[in-house]
Amino acid sequence: MNVTLTPSRVAGTARAPPSKSYTHRAILAAGYAGEATVRDALWSADTQATARAVELFGGDVDRHDDGTLEIDGFDGRPEVPADVIDCANSGTTMRLVTAAAALADGTTVLTGDESLRSRPQGPLLEALADLGVEADSTRGNGQAPLVITGPLAGGEVSIPGDVSSQYITALLMAGAVTDEGIELDLETELKSAPYVDITLEVLADFGVDAHTTETGFAVDGGQSYAPAGGEYAVPGDFSSISYPLAAGAIAAAEDETVRIEGAQPSAQGDSAIVEIVERMGADVDWDREAGTIDVSGAPLSGVEVDVEDTPDLLPTIATLGAVADGDTRITNAEHVRYKETDRVSAMAEELGKMGVETTEEQDSLTIHGGASTLEGATVSGRDDHRIIMALALAGLVADGETTIEGADHVDVSFPGFFGMLEELGVALERRA
Repeated sequence: MNVTLTPSRVAGTARAPPSKSYTHRAILAAGYAGEATVRDALWSADTQATARAVELFGGDVDRHDDGTLEIDGFDGRPEVPADVIDCANSGTTMRLVTAAAALADGTTVLTGDESLRSRPQGPLLEALADLGVEADSTRGNGQAPLVITGPLAGGEVSIPGDVSSQYITALLMAGAVTDEGIELDLETELKSAPYVDITLEVLADFGVDAHTTETGFAVDGGQSYAPAGGEYAVPGDFSSISYPLAAGAIAAAEDETVRIEGAQPSAQGDSAIVEIVERMGADVDWDREAGTIDVSGAPLSGVEVDVEDTPDLLPTIATLGAVADGDTRITNAEHVRYKETDRVSAMAEELGKMGVETTEEQDSLTIHGGASTLEGATVSGRDDHRIIMALALAGLVADGETTIEGADHVDVSFPGFFGMLEELGVALERRA
């Protein structure tokens, strides 16, 4: 699907979808349990991949119309899957499920689409091998397809912290149901640390104790997953909140606001987008108790933003920088290159098609907003939901029409994204 946007002013109320990060963890945690109910779950292409994996491990996921998931888990002992686990485009699924597969007494094969088969899994495979599991890349390059043969008993292992925090999450979640538990010693500084905080929060909500140590993280073995009252509720997603928030900051109608609901505080590092937008000059009011954010437009100025802990915000910040006066410099961004696509280069190149001047370095991206004039153009969504949504924001204020190719990939995390824009007053056209 291609989507063409016409410059528009926005106003009204938007509701954040549930958090993708929390939903992944909650579905798998419920799988590790005997049974559990997950409320307010995001049902997207990525989270459905995790649900399919739980079912292949012997669990059952039953979705109701209100978004509630009733999950009969595999009670800490996954079966050997009867089929290959296809993680589609979901890197979170592959990493979390790879460690779960190591618990099975037999062999599991995992694969994904072309993009996912290019993403690094080597450090996780090496850690599992050090823990006594046969963990191989079929092509010997540390990338999927992966072949995992367990069972995993636990132990102590070293792992880098600067490639993906999902490795740590995967091992902590699996380690709770091993005999020995798992102790993780970080070889390098941890990047995307708030995502591990999310994991610790979800584990605690499911009755599992995992904790930090002087050198990393640890989780005792022999634990059971069981949320209080048998239920867990997924909070709103701040990665997704960044889009209506930015839309209000750059395109709110005069004397109008965009209100975002579902913005209760949580461990999500991406809640930093509220402060970033405010620092750039927008008028932002976050009622944390009510979980609402009101934002209205104002002239924006460039800022410097470190995305070491918030890599998913880079596309949104890049678009804000394209509208702002002066330079917006995004630093500590090298790990953002290893997402669904190289998001640093993708944003530089696609915004460049729209007349935006950028300077790209290996670990940073600078957007020269003051030297740029946003012009409508045909751009590629790069099969990446966050690139698509960020470019759509640019289309709200570009001079002329903006067409985004491959826009259907928003289904990965925000299936109702374009419908939300229309409800806020955006003029757009979908073409098959």
